[in-house]
Amino acid sequence: MAIFGSSSYQGDSASRRCVWVNGPVIVGAGPSGLALGACLREQGVPYVIIEKSNCIASLWQNRTYDRLKLHLPKQFCQLPRLPFPDHYPEYPTKKQFIEYLESYANHFDINPQFSECVVSAKYEPTLGLWRVVTGSTEKADAQKVEYLCRWLVVATGENAEPVVPEIEGMGEFKGKVIHASEYKSGECFRGKKVLVVGCGNSGMEISLDLFNHDASPFMVCRNSVHVMPREIYGKSTFEVAMMLMRWLPLWLVDKILLVLAWLILGNTEKYGIKRPSMGPMELKNNEGKTPVLDIGALAKIRSGDIKVVPGVKNFLRDGVELVDGRQLEIDAAVFATGYRSNVPFWLKEKEFFDANGFPKSSFPHCWKGKSGLYTVGFTRRGLAGASSDAVKVAADIGKIWKKDTKITSVPRLFRCRSSLV
Repeated sequence: MAIFGSSSYQGDSASRRCVWVNGPVIVGAGPSGLALGACLREQGVPYVIIEKSNCIASLWQNRTYDRLKLHLPKQFCQLPRLPFPDHYPEYPTKKQFIEYLESYANHFDINPQFSECVVSAKYEPTLGLWRVVTGSTEKADAQKVEYLCRWLVVATGENAEPVVPEIEGMGEFKGKVIHASEYKSGECFRGKKVLVVGCGNSGMEISLDLFNHDASPFMVCRNSVHVMPREIYGKSTFEVAMMLMRWLPLWLVDKILLVLAWLILGNTEKYGIKRPSMGPMELKNNEGKTPVLDIGALAKIRSGDIKVVPGVKNFLRDGVELVDGRQLEIDAAVFATGYRSNVPFWLKEKEFFDANGFPKSSFPHCWKGKSGLYTVGFTRRGLAGASSDAVKVAADIGKIWKKDTKITSVPRLFRCRSSLV
C-alpha cells in the first residue's frame, strides 16, 4: 500500500473515500455493462459496475415509450451466455426485454453501485492506475468516492443524453415541447395536432402511436432516410441481409434489399421520404445510421393520416414556420432527434475518444485503447455489437488478470472490493 502514500493522494483522501478494485471498473449498467459483467464472471475476474440511475437499463426503463418492441428478432438481441426464454415472441416488448435484463442480472449475480455518477476518470501513469471519482445522485452532501483500478471500461453507450436542437422561437411557443425520452404514449395528446421532429424509428413509431390515440401527427422529414419492411416475405429483413452478406458483396446486397423494399413498400419519395444515395447496409456500416424498419407508419403516411412535412425554420406562438414557407398550427412538439454520448463530460482522455464521445478507431478496432481503457457498446451495431465487445473485453482482461494473479481456476467470489484506510 505504500505506493499510494504520496502527499497529493493523501490530500484527496481527506475529502474522498478511496476504494481499491481488484479488477475493472465498468461505467454503465445498461445491456453493455451487464453483458460484460456476465463475461467477466465466466473469466473469474472481480469488477465493480457504477450506474448513475437507481436501476439497471435506465434508458429502457425510464426513457422509452410504452409501445416499443425490439426492432430485430430476439436471437440478434440476446446477451452472452443466456438466451431469451423460448416463450418470448420473435420481437419482445419493452416489458419483456426489461424482465429479461433483470433476470440476466440475477442469474449472473450482477449488483451495480446504483445512484453513483462518475464525475471524472483519469489515468495516472505514475501509479499505473485509473482514478475514477464518483458522486451521489441522491444526496448532494454525500462524500465522493474514488475508485482505483487497473482497467476502466466505458459502457455508457451511444445513447446516454437526449439531444434537442435549438430552433428559433421555441421559447415563444405556448404548446408542450418534449423529447422522445419523455414520451410514453399518445393518450395525453388525444385530439391534438402534434409535430414529431425526426423520421427515424422513434419518430415513425411515435407518429403511429399518436394516430392510434386519435391525435393528428405531422412528421418532420428533413434528411433522407431508408425505410425498409421489417420482414421480407416472412423473414426478418436484418436476417435476410446477414444471410446475403455471407455470399455477396455489400453493394449487391444493398441493391437486392432496395429492390425488395420497392416491391413491398413502393416508392417512398412520393410521400416526401427521400432515400440516401448510399445503400442501407453500407450506410449502417460506414456512418452507423440505422434504416427505419416499418411496422405500419408508412401505410398511415400513404393514407394521409400521418402528414410528412419538411424542416422547421422557426417556432411561432401557435405553431411553426416550415422551410418551404408554410405555417403549421400545432398544439405540441415531440423531438425524436436522438441521443449523444456523455463520455466527454467525465473521461479525461483525448487519444482514444473523439470530441463527440465516440472511439476514433472504426469497427472492429474500437473496443480497446491504451493503459487499460476499454469500451463496450460503441460499435453502432446495436445489442449484437455490444455482446461481441463484451466477450472480447472480458477475454482480454481475464488473460492479463489470471496471469498476474496466477489463478487458473474460477474463484467463488466474483465481486471483491476493499476500501483503503
